[in-house]
Amino acid sequence: MADNVVIQVRPARAADVPALCAFLNEIIRIGGTTAHEVPFTDESFAAHFLTSPGFVSCYVAEDADGRPCAFQGLERWDGLPDGWVDIGTFARPHAKVRGAGTALLAATKAHAHAAGFQAINATIRADNTSGLAYYGKMGFVDYKVDKAVPLRDGRAVDRISKRYPIEQA
Repeated sequence: MADNVVIQVRPARAADVPALCAFLNEIIRIGGTTAHEVPFTDESFAAHFLTSPGFVSCYVAEDADGRPCAFQGLERWDGLPDGWVDIGTFARPHAKVRGAGTALLAATKAHAHAAGFQAINATIRADNTSGLAYYGKMGFVDYKVDKAVPLRDGRAVDRISKRYPIEQA
């Protein structure tokens, strides 16, 4: 891929759900890189990523053919400090698009800033080396480790929480 290719990023829409759900379910099936362990239906995907009570945003990156290749969501939930929002980033497992994660984070950060959030939280499984590397490269810093969080199959995996401060003007 040429370095001068501009990644198109836009808000997710209902028409994206089948494609986004399909590649998230493939990630879940492969295992080891998401806290989600149960596959989504299109309806449960939309309810979680687009219409949940804690929904803040969901952005989609498109490949050169205009198809979704990655997405990034922000949500609020009761366990977060005031002014914080939680992030999840997912890229299709095959035919990844270089730069999609960086482009998504630019849109997500701008949205979080405009919404008045002070920090973005990313909690990543310790065995998700690519996720840890991505968030580290993007400037997230470790602030907490939850030890031995059990998975559905009984295995225990640490969860590493990283924080990204949002600069407020």
